[in-house]
Amino acid sequence: MKPEKHIFVCVHERPPGDPRGSCLERGGRKVLDTLKGELFEAELLGTVKASGSTCLGQCEHGVVAVTYPEGAWYKGVEASDAEEIVLDHLDEGEPLERLELDLSE
Repeated sequence: MKPEKHIFVCVHERPPGDPRGSCLERGGRKVLDTLKGELFEAELLGTVKASGSTCLGQCEHGVVAVTYPEGAWYKGVEASDAEEIVLDHLDEGEPLERLELDLSE
C-alpha cells in the first residue's frame, strides 16, 4: 500500500565537537521511534510512513522533520511532540504552528 503521507525526521550524525551539532545527538532517533509508536497506536501505519533522514540542511533549528505531501517543516521537535504531530497533523491534517519552520526567510 502506498502511504498517503510521509514524515522524515533528521537522524544525521556529525563528529563530536562539530559546531553545527547534529539531530542525532539532539534526540532525532528518539523522536523517530516515538513517532512510529504513535502511528502504530493511532492505527495509521498503512497510510502514514515515518522514516529517518540524513541532513535536511537546517542544523541550527534542532531536530528537524518534514512532512509530505504538504511540505510542512518542523523545528526543535522533541519526542514529547510526537503524539500531537500524529493526531493533529498526520491524522487530522492540521500542521502544528508552534513547531513550524519558515523556510521563506
